[in-house]
Amino acid sequence: MTEDEPVDGAEDGGPSLRAQVEAILLVVDEPVAEITLAQLLERPVPEVAATLRGLAAEYTEQGRGFDLRDVAGGWRFYTRDICAPVVERFVTDGQQARLTQAALETLAVVAYRQPVSRARVSAVRGVNSDGVMRTLALRGLIEQAGQDPESQATLFRTTGYFLERLGLRNLDELPELAPYLPDDLPEEIVEEA
Repeated sequence: MTEDEPVDGAEDGGPSLRAQVEAILLVVDEPVAEITLAQLLERPVPEVAATLRGLAAEYTEQGRGFDLRDVAGGWRFYTRDICAPVVERFVTDGQQARLTQAALETLAVVAYRQPVSRARVSAVRGVNSDGVMRTLALRGLIEQAGQDPESQATLFRTTGYFLERLGLRNLDELPELAPYLPDDLPEEIVEEA
């Protein structure tokens, strides 16, 4: 096969399915679902899914500096873990934008208790969390999820961006908390968790 010959069933001389998928994935700013790609490319979902898995395996086998991952309900290119330090140096150029301990605690409460109100987050943490909640919402890690029918309090949940940043497909992949809890917690706290 020469470089000019189509691959993956591109009979009309146009780009192959693999090439089309790669081109789309290069420009997306959030994970794109298999069904969305299939509709756009007018191909069966199983064919698109197989192409995505094949590309991901190929990139891994070749040891590329990037890989293709299925996260947050869709597919997207990511920097390979071993290349992350050099990319981080390039992107941040010495500037770190990390979450504070308070933000991490608040985000954990929202992730494991969602949907949850600000008052409940503050009660779990033992301090007022309103400012931290606003910061997490501004960073796109949490969002409003309706209102509590009894108290009319605004409820919050994590976002798809949260899943994407953690490399998770869904919330079921969050680690269990029990192994990280101290042994001397009161029973009512352990039962809630």
